[in-house]
Amino acid sequence: MPAIVLLTDFGEQDHYVGVVKGVILGIAPQAQMIDLSHDLPPYEPTAAQFLLTQAIPYFPPGTIYLVIVDPGVGGTRRPIALKTPTGTYVAPDNGVLQPLFPQVQEVVELNNPTYWRTPQPSQTFHGRDIFAPVAAHLSRGVPLGQVGEPLDPTTLVTHPLLTPLATPTGWRGHIQYIDRFGNLISTIPASQVPLNVLPQVQWRDITIPWGTHYGAVPVGELVALVGSHGYVEIACHQGHAARLLGAKIGDEVGIVFAEIGIHQ
Repeated sequence: MPAIVLLTDFGEQDHYVGVVKGVILGIAPQAQMIDLSHDLPPYEPTAAQFLLTQAIPYFPPGTIYLVIVDPGVGGTRRPIALKTPTGTYVAPDNGVLQPLFPQVQEVVELNNPTYWRTPQPSQTFHGRDIFAPVAAHLSRGVPLGQVGEPLDPTTLVTHPLLTPLATPTGWRGHIQYIDRFGNLISTIPASQVPLNVLPQVQWRDITIPWGTHYGAVPVGELVALVGSHGYVEIACHQGHAARLLGAKIGDEVGIVFAEIGIHQ
C-alpha cells in the first residue's frame, strides 16, 4: 500500500486535518500517512508548488500526494487526480499541480460519487468529502480511471509561472516561498550563479552581501546564499528576513554579478 503524503493550508488550530485523516482511515485502515505540511499560507498555490516539488524526489515512486489548497472550493473548478512517473496526485484543478503537467501520464476528473464520502458533499469541504476518500481508495489499489472520467491534460488550469529572467548584469526573479525562519526563497536557481564571481543580491534599494551559510554574517544581519533547495535565498542570521524586509511571495528580487565582464 503506497503512502499518502498530505499537503494542505489547513493549519493545526482546527479539526480539518484530523478529520481528513479519519476519513482516510475509515476506508484504508492500514494507510500510512505522512504530513508534509499543513502550514502553507492560505490560498497560495505557489507555496504549495514549491514544497511539493521539493519533496517528491525523497519519496518512492507510486506515492500518493493529497494536495488541498482550494480557495475555489464549491465553485466551478474541477476536482482531479493525475498520474506521473513519480506518483499519483489528488488536488483541485486550480494550478497547484502545474509543475507536474509536463510529466502527466493520465488525468481524470473526480466525478464518480462511488468513491466520495457521500453523494452530496459539502460545498466548503471537498478535502473531507471528495479528495481524502479518493486518495484512500487509490491507496487500496482502485485504478485511476475508475474514480473519474478522463480529461485532456491541455484543459488543466495553468497560471503564469514565476520564471527568472536574465538581465545585462545578472538575473531577476521573485520570491516563491517563505519558510518558518523567514528565509526568502527566490526562483533563481544556483545553476545561474557562476562559481568565479562575487554575487550581490538586490532587494529594492538594499544590497545584500553573499555568503556560504547563515553564520557568515553577524547575528541580525542579512545574507544571501544558496539554500539546501538549490535556489538563491535571502536570510537574516538568527532573525526573520521576511518581517525585517516586509517581503511576501511574488515580490521581485535581483542578483548582480559584481566581477567586471561576468554577465549573463
